[in-house]
Amino acid sequence: MIRSRRILSLLRRLRRDESGIQLVEFAVSVPVLLTLGLGGIEVANYSIASIRCSQIAMSVADNAGRVRDSIDEADVNETMLGAKQMGEGVKFAENGRIILSSLEPNAAKTGQYIRWQRCSGKKVVSSLYGAEGKGQNDSSLQAMGPAATAIKASAGTAVMFVEVVYDYQPIVSNRLLGAHTMRYESAFNVRQRTDQTIKNGGNLGTGNTSACGIYAA
Repeated sequence: MIRSRRILSLLRRLRRDESGIQLVEFAVSVPVLLTLGLGGIEVANYSIASIRCSQIAMSVADNAGRVRDSIDEADVNETMLGAKQMGEGVKFAENGRIILSSLEPNAAKTGQYIRWQRCSGKKVVSSLYGAEGKGQNDSSLQAMGPAATAIKASAGTAVMFVEVVYDYQPIVSNRLLGAHTMRYESAFNVRQRTDQTIKNGGNLGTGNTSACGIYAA
């Protein structure tokens, strides 16, 4: 009898005991808080990567357009190197690609053409608008860029048109935001350059230039 009373008393105390509620609440809330925290970090990292890619596109187009008088392979190499350094924090060189095209009117005045094209980055991807030489002898290229904001070069000058493509690298996991490939384009008119032919003053070998057939970080 005494034993049964003790058991009943113990059961009553257990029923009134609320000391473990906070522990249970903590255990339930941790996964939610952890998901929100990691998600916030991932969104911030995605935003940084997006800004970097946009900056790279603008930087390459602007710097290539600023080269005066004439442009050579060394100028392009320096421009590409600086751009990839901008993207070091998001591992751009290993997972992205910069495509720089010199857009000009063709000789027949029937459209535009890509006089030369140079690339950098390890990602295997081609220009959406064609390779070097496209439009030179025909009207297959009328402009570069989205239809609503298509870019054309004026007679006697050239436009440095840049395409940047990057496979987003998550900090946590692709499960939070999914796999994303970022794409940005930018264009700047050349300034004070009268010779649009790309030269090789340093006699660089193909492997030491930014040729589009090379895929390396």
